[in-house]
Amino acid sequence: MDFSTGHGYLLIGGLVLVGTGLLLLSLIVNLRVAHSVRDDIRHREKLLEYYRNIFSQLGVILIGIGVSLFIFFFQQNYQDQRKRETELQQVLARLAARVARGAPVIETLGEFDEVLDQGGAYVGPEHGGNNAAISAKGTELAKQVEKILLVERDVDVRDFDLLNLSRDLEATFVVNELDPTLWFNIVRDENEIKYATTQLGLDYKDLHDAIGDEPVEAAVAKPDKEQKIKHEVLDIFYDADLLRQRSRRFLGRACWLFSKGKSFVALLPADAIEADAKSQQEWIDRSKLLLTQTKSGSGDCFKLLHYGQAS
Repeated sequence: MDFSTGHGYLLIGGLVLVGTGLLLLSLIVNLRVAHSVRDDIRHREKLLEYYRNIFSQLGVILIGIGVSLFIFFFQQNYQDQRKRETELQQVLARLAARVARGAPVIETLGEFDEVLDQGGAYVGPEHGGNNAAISAKGTELAKQVEKILLVERDVDVRDFDLLNLSRDLEATFVVNELDPTLWFNIVRDENEIKYATTQLGLDYKDLHDAIGDEPVEAAVAKPDKEQKIKHEVLDIFYDADLLRQRSRRFLGRACWLFSKGKSFVALLPADAIEADAKSQQEWIDRSKLLLTQTKSGSGDCFKLLHYGQAS
């Protein structure tokens, strides 16, 4: 029985009230016993003494059970609260570590930004995007591929695996208190980050296969190879954009949660962070005000995203 819901209180209160009622009833019967003794009515005296003893014993037993249950529930509730407090402190410590370790990883996204946002903020072709990164051909495509290969060497996408908050929450009391939508979004973003990093590894391999043993400029100069290389570049762009969107939303959310301290378990999803966007720029524009006003450590949460800081 859950003491915190009030059911335990009702049970204890009921037992004590019934026990007290039986004791009062035994006192009333005892008065009748006294009258029987005075009137020298022996058979009634014995009968009333029997009832009096039954009522008093039951009353004492029920009150004793009620007090024992109260002590048990009180101790159990105290232990659960202490365990919850301990787990909450541990989760906050792990959350702080995720934010601190995630910030340097997020900083590497600047290299993807430089490629994706060439000629304007990247918007996926499925949403009508047509910036220079998407439309590059010929010599521009060759330069673009060179940059992509540099990013491949500089950014280890496996580092993004540490953006996994659910590991710190799933085996604790805390996860049962989080808003279900918020919990679902955390897990969804983690899965999409994992998907993007896995796909990027495959995309890079496909790009190398499309280029072959030739220099990039020579490969792009061949129409059949150019088309294949362009296809692989667009695949890389799609997964790189997914990675940076979900990673920045993950870190922004984690920073926002951490800034609320122990009360983060009662938070409802913030639309500025959680609502889906067609592009990273759309999400940045919507969430910037909230994240700028949210402080974590010595700075605001938006600075941790390292957006627009790469050159």
